[in-house]
Amino acid sequence: MDDRVAATLREDPTLAALIDRHGRLSIEPADDEFARLCTSIVNQQLSTASAAAIRGRFVDVLGGEPTPDRVLAADEAALREAGLSGTKVEYLREAAGAFRDGDRDLTREGLADASDEAVVDALTEIRGVGEWTARMYLIFALGREDVLPLGDLAVRKGIERVYNDGEELGRAEMRDIAESWRPYRSYGTRYIWAEYES
Repeated sequence: MDDRVAATLREDPTLAALIDRHGRLSIEPADDEFARLCTSIVNQQLSTASAAAIRGRFVDVLGGEPTPDRVLAADEAALREAGLSGTKVEYLREAAGAFRDGDRDLTREGLADASDEAVVDALTEIRGVGEWTARMYLIFALGREDVLPLGDLAVRKGIERVYNDGEELGRAEMRDIAESWRPYRSYGTRYIWAEYES
């Protein structure tokens, strides 16, 4: 995180305290967009610890980091034994097919000129990729700096905990809170996650 980002986020005194507590967090695009998408699919509706364990076994079954070819060639029974549901196996294969599809380029280069909403639209055409997964892709695969993924339970709970003593807030109120973080809402989100998980 550079000084410009820090200065913008520190305009929110609550976030300034989180920056002091958690240090400088960064938003870096992933080295491999497909592998990152697989991670988000594996993580859907799982705790951080379960997701990490299943992802490790998934990579073992594939014999290395996920590639479309490895995912499509993997034995379904072995993937199920790794802890993936039948539905998630299908979703991972759908994603692999989309990345192998010559008509679509879902890499950082291919999506460089697309708006965040256009990226979400392109990704949610893949069965098993919903709004949450698409927004995780924007942040973690593409390194987009101004994403506020209010579909993420930890983000919502974190904002409520940090800004409202754990009392419920509506999404419009959360968007208002995050308004001062623009154009670096992805960074603000990282601090909310860090605080929520600590």
